[in-house]
Amino acid sequence: MVQFLRFAAVRAALAILTLILVSFIVFSLMELVPGDCAERYLSFKNSQGSVITAADVDAERVRLGLNRPYVERWGTWIINAFQGEFGDSCIQRLNISQLLGQKFWLSLGICLASLLLAYLIAIPVGILAATSKNAFLNNSLRLVSYMGLALPNFLLALMIMLFSTVYFGDSLTGLFSKELRDAPWSYDKVMDFLGHVWLPIFILGWSATAFAIQTVRALMSDEVGKLYVTAAAARGVTGRRLLLRYPARHALTPIINSLGFDLNRIFNELPVVALILTLTEAGSLLIEALARSNDQQLAGAIIFMLTASIVTLNFVTDIILAIVDPRIRRSILG
Repeated sequence: MVQFLRFAAVRAALAILTLILVSFIVFSLMELVPGDCAERYLSFKNSQGSVITAADVDAERVRLGLNRPYVERWGTWIINAFQGEFGDSCIQRLNISQLLGQKFWLSLGICLASLLLAYLIAIPVGILAATSKNAFLNNSLRLVSYMGLALPNFLLALMIMLFSTVYFGDSLTGLFSKELRDAPWSYDKVMDFLGHVWLPIFILGWSATAFAIQTVRALMSDEVGKLYVTAAAARGVTGRRLLLRYPARHALTPIINSLGFDLNRIFNELPVVALILTLTEAGSLLIEALARSNDQQLAGAIIFMLTASIVTLNFVTDIILAIVDPRIRRSILG
């Protein structure tokens, strides 16, 4: 037990170290963008008709603490980031934590739901594809999987929107109906949200499912023919019990270990889908901050929060693997 706790402590320390290194990279990129926050904000004000002088820029730089040493500012930023505080948006001049509000958690929930949907489908289908001798079934599953990999998410979103608009008169955009968008959470708003959120979950899960099916199928195909499976079958272990107890148990270990990678891949696809479906969440805010307003403070906060989510998920999967995989458990406990 002591060795397992030591393993967990080491993994937790590595997770924190990863977050610190990522925070340094994100903060450095924010600093490398031409012009600091004071200059960008006052330039924006100047474009709105305000008269800005060099003295105004210097005063704003002092007010924001941009005259302090780089390391000191990064240390303050990372300490505040671990507490969930990222300061003010450079352009919008709003507190980033309040600006993001529930938007990041909605985005993370959509991505996790898409990931869950993908693996709920991919694991049984991938196992079936690897073990079935039915050529028609295998070819059909392979065709569906190839379509999922070849058809981009944004094109699928456009196709569904066009079909729904033509035949049902509803474009299926947004996460809430207009009358409930700014209303406090209630039963009606939750049901309205569930009536809209299924579409981005399905679209983001589309390619993730296809990719996961291919992965599960390849891993299962590799494990099924190994000697230990043949030996178990010779001892009288057959059917579903044989598959789940031996090849599936070993084949799914890399799948669990790749959850963080898959979450990152799904979130990377979210901004484009969000623009098409006009979703008001962190993905659309990230595009706005990077491509339009050049609001590096807001973009950095979203990237850091996403990284923290992925690192946390990887830490959890490491602990789960240490518990369920006897090979890892023996290497820890001796």
